[in-house]
Amino acid sequence: MSNNISLLRQAFVSQRQFYDDQNFPRGFSRSGNFTLLEASILEQHGVILKGLYSKTIAPQNEHQKQFVAVVTGSLEPTNPIERAWVKYLKLTTCKSKFHTLFGRSKISGPAPISQEYYSEADSL
Repeated sequence: MSNNISLLRQAFVSQRQFYDDQNFPRGFSRSGNFTLLEASILEQHGVILKGLYSKTIAPQNEHQKQFVAVVTGSLEPTNPIERAWVKYLKLTTCKSKFHTLFGRSKISGPAPISQEYYSEADSL
């Protein structure tokens, strides 16, 4: 199938723009996770892509049928629209690990300090 972006955009035409204020409140392009092309694809075609993903819209053409095959896992993403949606799903559905410098384990108590630690000047 063709990977021409203008043909792909015509295959996924939507009248409304797509926003995900819960996961990306500042928008896709300002989130830092997507390229400008990916952000544009998600904004302009995200309503159709979400409908195809959630099976509320039936695929109308070959590009949409291939997209459904990609999101169900039977095919690998081959065009920018499929790659952008797979990336969106990965960022919104997969739990990310959060690393911190502080642990949850508590110290049982202060360690005993030996007399060798202090010098004679400390006793003054």
